[in-house]
Amino acid sequence: MNIGKTIAKLRAEKSVSQQQLAELLFVSRDLVSKWENGTRRPNYGTIETIARFFDVSVDTILNKEDLIFDELSECFPESISITDDELADILNTFLHGLNKRKIGVFINRYYFQKSIAEISDEYGIKENHVRSILSKTRKKLKKYIEERYRE
Repeated sequence: MNIGKTIAKLRAEKSVSQQQLAELLFVSRDLVSKWENGTRRPNYGTIETIARFFDVSVDTILNKEDLIFDELSECFPESISITDDELADILNTFLHGLNKRKIGVFINRYYFQKSIAEISDEYGIKENHVRSILSKTRKKLKKYIEERYRE
């Protein structure tokens, strides 16, 4: 079952409207609707809040590993086929070109599968800053891979 359908099912079971859930999460009802129809996806922290509200585990709503790998998968163009050995080489070479903080944030998210909140606490930076670092790093990785395989 996908995230949106699970959220809708949990809402229905507890007789909670989209508006009520939106107010709890400080988001718009329209955003909740987009989650449920699959055009958007809540971030991990929001999923944790939803799970607490409905008194279920995060794994009921989402497999954390799937979310993390979905984020990372956007770095790899579909037209490029990469073996596991090539992937390890690409990641090692790419990471050596980053500063220590960016390497740490990247490794904590994609190897240790830590949440944005956990990384934020560890580095003493805001969650939005962690998201920004990860987003920019993924874009750089995608560009790095495209350039490497353009040759």
